[in-house]
Amino acid sequence: MITIILPGFSLHNKEWGEDIKKQMELGHRVLVHEWLHWTKGSFSLPREVKSILNSIGTDEVNLIAKSVGTRVAMVVVTKIPKQIVKVILCGIPTKGESDVSKKTYLSGLSLLSPTQVIVYQNTKDPFASYSDIKKFIGKINPKIKVIEKSRSDHHYPYPNDFLKFLSK
Repeated sequence: MITIILPGFSLHNKEWGEDIKKQMELGHRVLVHEWLHWTKGSFSLPREVKSILNSIGTDEVNLIAKSVGTRVAMVVVTKIPKQIVKVILCGIPTKGESDVSKKTYLSGLSLLSPTQVIVYQNTKDPFASYSDIKKFIGKINPKIKVIEKSRSDHHYPYPNDFLKFLSK
């Protein structure tokens, strides 16, 4: 078993991932994925997915994803659905997203049971409000739990909530 944290796009999200990792006492390996564009080149979804799949190998996996990491997580789910144990999605960014990107969530979430997934969305996240994401996820599967957090930013410092969900 492995838990992989998929941070947001910007380099400052590395710190979020490391903070979450420090608090994840799960009894197995926890990795923070480092986006390759943080050190060289530009973001490439196929390259990142390949790198993540290499880290997972044949292990069962939990995914904790924030922002762009949520979309990448959905692609990973479509590649290895039987290896996925639980998925935590934080700060799904739908503002300005294309329909193709939104279909990525449908593809990934349709392969998972509602008990395998939880979504945390801040009330006034600038990339998509809680009410927007509640409607968005509700159209995909109304049984997936979407938890509202009372913040007005795109920061998701909820390791205790994450641990509680992963420990169930």
